[in-house]
Amino acid sequence: MAPKPKYIKRPVALPFWVSFALVPVIIFAAIIGGWALVLPPLMFWVTFSVLDSATGLNSDNPDPELSQDQLFWHKLLTTIWMPVQFFLLFGLIWYVGASDHLNGWEKVALFFGVGILTGTIGINYSHELMHQQSRQERWFADLLLAMVLYSHFRSEHLLVHHRYVATPRDPVTALYNEGFHRFFPRVLVQCWKSAFAAEKAMLGRKGFAVSNRANPFWRYWALQAGFLVLAALLGGWAGLGLFLYQAFIAIWQLELVNYIEHYGLVRKHLGDGRYEITQPRHSWNANHKASNWLLINLQRHSDHHFKPDRRFPLLQTYTVADAPQLPYGYPLMTFLAMYPPAFRRIMNPKVRKWRAMFYPEITDWTPYKDASNPMPR
Repeated sequence: MAPKPKYIKRPVALPFWVSFALVPVIIFAAIIGGWALVLPPLMFWVTFSVLDSATGLNSDNPDPELSQDQLFWHKLLTTIWMPVQFFLLFGLIWYVGASDHLNGWEKVALFFGVGILTGTIGINYSHELMHQQSRQERWFADLLLAMVLYSHFRSEHLLVHHRYVATPRDPVTALYNEGFHRFFPRVLVQCWKSAFAAEKAMLGRKGFAVSNRANPFWRYWALQAGFLVLAALLGGWAGLGLFLYQAFIAIWQLELVNYIEHYGLVRKHLGDGRYEITQPRHSWNANHKASNWLLINLQRHSDHHFKPDRRFPLLQTYTVADAPQLPYGYPLMTFLAMYPPAFRRIMNPKVRKWRAMFYPEITDWTPYKDASNPMPR
């Protein structure tokens, strides 16, 4: 009989609240303007990359059987982010319209930082919330996604990505050799189409037409329209433009993360359109401590796909024997992804090593996902 694994005690919630430190930084940048506007992007890409180097890796695993009552402060963190983001986003739209100390370019720079916040933190928290059974948490996920005009991400993620990850039917799985600047416009179109098709198919199985009010796209469109109107009321045409701009930056941030999470990884085709079940080896894992605090363990992505219903503080990590490991945390990896030659130079050898390690019996990879010879989607 195998010995029971040793787990750490209940995970501490406080380090995960570091994401709230970005809020006063953005408020400070809005008040000061000028040089202070570089602080939000520097904090994400530079500060947390440096902290990752300083704090090292965390390979400790919490007991996955901990009760929900023992995770109160973790759950509170993701729950209160929605109202915080709402008042920050729309408060700043009103503020820049009512103030005259920021010129046009400074306002754009400010909302670039806001988009990093709503994408890096807001969409990430919506991702955690949409996986829960609580109706309130799922509604908060919808509200966070509507603030960045990407509501269909919930349908795409739950109905398509988790089911078809690392197969040709998943638009979000980046192909081997596919640069981010090819990946990004592709997923913008394909993810919307696949999300709508998945909801249409689900409605059809229940005997409903796509126009039925049970289609969540009606809710998505209503929430998004409401936020667009609110932005225009608070800030006029300029406020509406800034709202659209931060939404684009947030979506760009999300898809940068999606790009690195499964780059070049595939599930083995078993024939007749069937693939092996999803395993930890089908997602890139990262144990970098500081960026996992910021991203509430999103980098333990291997376990998230293996056990999607686990709350973030209970996600497990894996060694190189079970899951491929990213060399850096997401802040630095997403920065590298914006320069495809550097990204491929680092990641392609790792993909080839992953192939040899987990699938030594496959000698011809051309039928699999490769941007130079992609399978039809």
